[in-house]
Amino acid sequence: MDVFRLDRRGVLLGGLAAGIGTAAGAVPSMSRTDSFIGAQLRSADIPGAAVGLARAGRVIFARGYGYADLAGRRPVTPATLFHLASITKTVIATAVMMLVEEGRLALDEPVGRYLDFPVVNPAHPNVPIRVRHLLMHTSSISDETYQTIEFRIRGADSALPLRRFLTDLLVPGGRHYSAKSFSAAMPGAAWDYVNTGFALLGYLAGRAAGEDLRSYIDRRIFKPLAMRRTAWWLAQVPSGSAATPYDDVNGRLVPIMPVGFPDWPAGMLRASIADFTRFIAMSANRGDAGGVRLLRPDSVEQMLAMKMPPGLPTWLTGQGLAWQDSLLAGAHRPNHWGGDPGVFTVAYLDPASQSGVAIFTNAGATTGRKKAVQAIAAGLLAGDRT
Repeated sequence: MDVFRLDRRGVLLGGLAAGIGTAAGAVPSMSRTDSFIGAQLRSADIPGAAVGLARAGRVIFARGYGYADLAGRRPVTPATLFHLASITKTVIATAVMMLVEEGRLALDEPVGRYLDFPVVNPAHPNVPIRVRHLLMHTSSISDETYQTIEFRIRGADSALPLRRFLTDLLVPGGRHYSAKSFSAAMPGAAWDYVNTGFALLGYLAGRAAGEDLRSYIDRRIFKPLAMRRTAWWLAQVPSGSAATPYDDVNGRLVPIMPVGFPDWPAGMLRASIADFTRFIAMSANRGDAGGVRLLRPDSVEQMLAMKMPPGLPTWLTGQGLAWQDSLLAGAHRPNHWGGDPGVFTVAYLDPASQSGVAIFTNAGATTGRKKAVQAIAAGLLAGDRT
């Protein structure tokens, strides 16, 4: 779930690929694309991957490569569910912007306007944390305490309610509260990637929506985009439909249990590549996917307007509203990465060409795997592999 700790954590890939229908005339031949992607995945020892490409608001292709489960030789298909990890944050941010358009949220309002408990940085009690700060990782909320506690549950959903998770960490008297739940920086003054902040964003956005934000997103995003193989809970994932996560142990890939955690807005979403590429199509096409408009163009522009707050790490060249910017093959590309045990995912956008790509893998991130998925993303966005 923490995109910047991907080191916490394949194998015979062959030429196996499974695809769905593509936009007419959009891809002259998939053989070159399949060969290129297969070679990259083999070089990085990735057991299975799902790859989707969108242009001009439409899915160009969504395909599976390799194995969702090695022992059973079960192939990845476009319908295989993968853990998205921190890419979930782009979905949360989209819902926030929809609520802004509906007049239920305001980006520059203090978060206290929408909460039923106080969230105040004790070092700066008179400086409010604002909704925009949460979206840009400049809230001054810190994950320092959060990272010392194992909130993840192996193989099951967490029973800890989101509100209790947040009050335990952020409210004086809470079970895990300490001054380390906040940084010394003033709200809005410095960048610090924080999962707890996005958990808080998901909670307050739900209060603004008048319903659990997951229900709002299901109704306002997933249903219009026909995203039927997307799940918030492990219990929603049909047996045998998800990719098995693999960790590297003593030079070999070992299957591990999927994880559940209470801070679901930070990274709990599961989705198929066939589903999620529709979301990518919308994000890359100014809010419209095949005639289904979720956001106004100006709202998407706000999300992708990059700033450089103090503290931004060198591997990033900008921070937007959830979306971030970094160089891909020498070009600036809005993107988001995700990682959890046995999971590594990326999504890249090219708004100028209205193109976007998503790549899901079922192995923990390594330097080689990062290079492989970046090469795939760069090749597809450049159009020289299709």
